Amino acid sequence: MPPLHAVSPAAAAAPPLALSSAARVPQRPVLRHATIEEIEAEKSVIEDQARERMEKAIETVQNNFNTVRTGRANPAMLDRIEVEYYGTPVNLKSIAQINTPDATSLLIQPYDKSSLKLIEKTIVAANLGVTPSNDGEVIRVTVPPLTSDRRKELAKTVAKLAEEGKVAIRNIRRDAIKAYDKLEKKVTDEYMKKIEAIQKQKEQELMKI
Repeated sequence: MPPLHAVSPAAAAAPPLALSSAARVPQRPVLRHATIEEIEAEKSVIEDQARERMEKAIETVQNNFNTVRTGRANPAMLDRIEVEYYGTPVNLKSIAQINTPDATSLLIQPYDKSSLKLIEKTIVAANLGVTPSNDGEVIRVTVPPLTSDRRKELAKTVAKLAEEGKVAIRNIRRDAIKAYDKLEKKVTDEYMKKIEAIQKQKEQELMKI
């Protein structure tokens, strides 16, 4: 057996000389670099998904705000209205044109006049605080001015919608944090197993010297 030579820490830390592909396989920390790249890529995915979900939550809150009835007519007030059209629930805007002829009324013109009564009934059932008027051709919805009680009710509704949005965003943040923790644990566990396998391999090689 050839004599052993002392190796300085600097030399030990230096990159090894090029080896054949057969000798290179069991060697080295390419595992660690790949693992770091993978975890960073996964983190980016988690962040992007969380950001996208939060933006959608904000968009939902904004849409819900638009459906709240104020003293001014707004077609968005009817965004949540779904009509059972030939047995299938469809959005009102998909079967009728909605206009605002003035600041206090909406004009609904269904593409199929046979659906007038059904649309009128659906709006009444939605309890929007408005009374639709059907003249056989169109449906007119007059938006009454806000009363003091209605203003208080409106403030509570808006506050509730805002809180629902905050809760949704908090839940998305919680899910992202859980995903981070799970990812870190998974990668750490896998990396530790790889390191242990390398350790055992090197110990066996050492015993053969």
